[in-house]
Amino acid sequence: MNDQANSVDERYATTPATLTSWSRQDTTWMLGLFGTAIGAGTLFLPINAGLGGFWPLVILALLAFPMTFFAHRGLTRFVLSGREGSDITDVVEEHFGLKAGALITLLYFFAIFPILLIYSVALTNTVSSFMEHQLHILPPPRAILAFVLILGLLAVVRCGEQVIVKAMSLMVYPFIVALLFLAVYLVPHWTGGILSTASEVPAPSALLNTLWLAIPVMVFSFNHSPIISAFAVDQKRQYGANADERSSQILSRAHLLMVVMVLFFVFSCVLTLSPAQLAEAKAQNLSILSYLANHFDNPTIAFAAPLIAFVAIAKSFLGHYIGASEGLKGLVLKTGRRPAAKALDRMTAAFMLVVCWIVATLNPSILGMIETLGGPIIASILFLMPMYAIRKVPAMAKYRGQASNVFVTAVGLVAITALIYSLLS
Repeated sequence: MNDQANSVDERYATTPATLTSWSRQDTTWMLGLFGTAIGAGTLFLPINAGLGGFWPLVILALLAFPMTFFAHRGLTRFVLSGREGSDITDVVEEHFGLKAGALITLLYFFAIFPILLIYSVALTNTVSSFMEHQLHILPPPRAILAFVLILGLLAVVRCGEQVIVKAMSLMVYPFIVALLFLAVYLVPHWTGGILSTASEVPAPSALLNTLWLAIPVMVFSFNHSPIISAFAVDQKRQYGANADERSSQILSRAHLLMVVMVLFFVFSCVLTLSPAQLAEAKAQNLSILSYLANHFDNPTIAFAAPLIAFVAIAKSFLGHYIGASEGLKGLVLKTGRRPAAKALDRMTAAFMLVVCWIVATLNPSILGMIETLGGPIIASILFLMPMYAIRKVPAMAKYRGQASNVFVTAVGLVAITALIYSLLS
């Protein structure tokens, strides 16, 4: 780990920038954060969030920005509190010791890597379906298609972290345009939808129960914790002592963009479809795009839906790869082995390629359960670990006493207990 840290320190041994005007690199990171968070899950959010009724959805909409911003800012500050060039696995070891560092690194990897497998399966299914139903051509054998798709994304990965972030930021533009197009397209078709439940104010106990189970849906629809470590390391390299201030500015703009775009899309969908239709979409296990295409029998939406899904999945795959590879490299280094940086990169990419390819080829249905099992771990790392560090770590003492700490801890506990309840029920 020391060898790696030294090489990172040498690579980042540049003069920190001052906080002047907003730079192109800041915009790239803002869109990269957006790209990691807003993926395939967004296409199911209108169904999951809309089923609870009007008032729970309004409350969730009001909570969306603070839940997203304060949690990710806390995790960013946690990584920034470490030594120069230290990623999240190094910072945990620095603050909590070798054993805790190894445990958190293991949990971090197993929280993110299954999501990468899910995206591998979803990507293969989306392209195969698009070729068969929209292009009317016979897709190649699943094993070949999966290998080509994953290899193509890993080719972007091999170009380096900055290229990944730039690629994701470029992919964000068509996704934003597509979401806006769909949301605006639905406006003439607004029938009131979820407003039919506005007159039915739920009892306090029922409202709290609905919010309790719905908060994890909102939390993970905007989750981009896998890329936060790389983001914080780059901010510290770029801005030095000013990294906290500038990273908070980037996060706030990214989260504002996420919340405004996604909530406009969500409300446009739930004002178009009735609660019964949302329930039907959930029962059919369809994304909102697929249901809308069937609902309107619109060839444009039917053709655009898989393309939008492909962009959403591909950019989220790239963002989650950064976190998964970071966790895997940390696990290798914590075994005491010290391979060269390039060799470690190649080994990590080869492992990811083989496992993602096998899982995408087998197409197991168990992956949804794996994602749910990883949920409590992600919530613990994103919400609770940084708040615990603020209480215990001297380097983070300056953040103590803020009301946002209580809010983040409360949301984290709500998300974790709701996820565990969902698993046991």
